Amino acid sequence: MTTLLTQLNSDLGELADKVRRSLVQVSAGRRGSGSGVILTPDGLVATNAHVISGTRGRRPGRRLRITLPTGVVVEATSLTQDDELDVAILKLEGELPELQPIEFGDSKALRPGQWVMAMGYPWGVSGAVAGGIVIGAGPDLPEAPGAGRDWIAVDLALRPGHSGGPLVDHQGRLIGISTMMAGLEVGMAVPAHVIEELAKETIAAGHA
Repeated sequence: MTTLLTQLNSDLGELADKVRRSLVQVSAGRRGSGSGVILTPDGLVATNAHVISGTRGRRPGRRLRITLPTGVVVEATSLTQDDELDVAILKLEGELPELQPIEFGDSKALRPGQWVMAMGYPWGVSGAVAGGIVIGAGPDLPEAPGAGRDWIAVDLALRPGHSGGPLVDHQGRLIGISTMMAGLEVGMAVPAHVIEELAKETIAAGHA
């Protein structure tokens, strides 16, 4: 048993290190900060819309400060901001180091009971980790705000600064971005397939 626990701890630590290479901190000035995740080698980043805008209706094009996994701070521009989905797609600017985009998982295949891990900058703590299990996924979850939208409900506590950070599966693949708490120990995330579709639309529209 001791050997199994030792191996499990080692594997989880390596998994967290892997995900941290795609994790960034997003600073929106006086509106605070949150987290984001690198989607492409050329610098597309996903985060929550509410992370970059304290009020609804803000237009894309806002300039933001992003802290990369190496600690380097760069600027980014908001390309797409969907307040209904609570997702924003950003583009890193300037001379960038080599970036490590996260691998997408299959968020449509999630089942209750599967293990997941949320990473971010809660209260500014770099690369912090929270683990839990999937409560449910899909549209019309009882805990979900709004009807008809896909959500992931997870049994873990998301804290201020987790917003926009990656929710990953046991292989470190992106299955969603952490968004809000919907109840006691019930965290909500936007599924990865929603994020991927919005990123593709942003690229196809020529914004990226």
